[in-house]
Amino acid sequence: MQLVTIFLGFVVFGISENIKGPAIPRIQLSFNLDEGQLGTLLSLNALGYLLACSFTAILVRKWGIKAVTIISFASMVLSGVLIYLSHSYPLFTSSYFLMYIGNGMLEIGLAILGARIFVKNTGMMMNLSHFFYGLSSTVAPLLATGVMSLSVFGHMLDWRGMYLVMLSLCLLPILSALRSTFPGDDLPNEDRTSFRTLTRDPALWMMVMILSFGVVSELAVGGWLVNFLEKAYAWDTVRASGLLSAFFLLFSLGRLLLGALTDRIGFVLSLIIFSCFSAVCTFAALAGGERLAFLFALSGAGIAIIYPTVMAFIARRYPNGSDTAITFVVTLMGLGSVIGNYIIGWVIESVKAFYGSTTELGLLRGLQAGYGFIGLCAAVCSLSGIVLYVYLKRRQELI
Repeated sequence: MQLVTIFLGFVVFGISENIKGPAIPRIQLSFNLDEGQLGTLLSLNALGYLLACSFTAILVRKWGIKAVTIISFASMVLSGVLIYLSHSYPLFTSSYFLMYIGNGMLEIGLAILGARIFVKNTGMMMNLSHFFYGLSSTVAPLLATGVMSLSVFGHMLDWRGMYLVMLSLCLLPILSALRSTFPGDDLPNEDRTSFRTLTRDPALWMMVMILSFGVVSELAVGGWLVNFLEKAYAWDTVRASGLLSAFFLLFSLGRLLLGALTDRIGFVLSLIIFSCFSAVCTFAALAGGERLAFLFALSGAGIAIIYPTVMAFIARRYPNGSDTAITFVVTLMGLGSVIGNYIIGWVIESVKAFYGSTTELGLLRGLQAGYGFIGLCAAVCSLSGIVLYVYLKRRQELI
């Protein structure tokens, strides 16, 4: 039941985060939103996520991980009901915000659950659980499109009904969580590693560096790859989207097939090798031009390992303080990823201006520089891993 809760949790987490794509145009039409209002709506994602990060670990210590996990699932079911009933924009935005708070609580809660339960083959199990997130993220837009076109008793579900149906899937992991018992809640407070002790550990700060740069490199691909291929190589949308789908496919397969290697060769060494592989693929794809564009997709297999392996490292290094450590690292990672995407945009515009903003060469060089920054993030992730490896090796604390 513990495994069912975690795996189902990652499935519904991936669904809830990725059903918005097909729904956004319909939401915009329903409420007559301009682009600025739409941007504000989507920014609730980051705001709700960061707000959830600020209090989830506190709730875990007060109420226990089982209660917090059930609450996070229940809040998402409730948000689905409220979205279905929302026919005014203020009620809809409030409901949407509640969904993202539940999303943030769920991400922290699932990471803590994994850290407590996966005491053997930690790297493999962390990567396997995150594979379910990748799998559901891949099919979520297709599912959302299909559900929106369904009619129930002669009534078209549309986007409101789709959110109700898809978020109601969170009832399934609630049932398995109710039948489960989770370790760690009975640990006395005096035995828990304090926040002050954690923040004095240089290894934790290096993990923040590794995860922040790794996640920027991971998430930026979804936002920039299609744009790069269309404008730099004049690909049509179908062909460019196909390569992005290949990236996500290799990303998911990387977690499924390569996760077991992290336990064998070590977590820190895995972070170094796989992030370096992703960086090399990205730089080679840029240098080789259109004929090596397939390497953009191949880079997904390497960068996929970073997040779950960092979670596995934290679970192993801080067994009595994993909830606090995970919250601390993931919160700073969230801030770092927001800053990283702004930097990519700034790099593109700066290089375009240098070569000529209105010229084709300026656009090409700008896009290459921006995507080069994505590869650079993977390279910095690998270099940070080397620093961490040397630090832990000297202290004989290598994991």
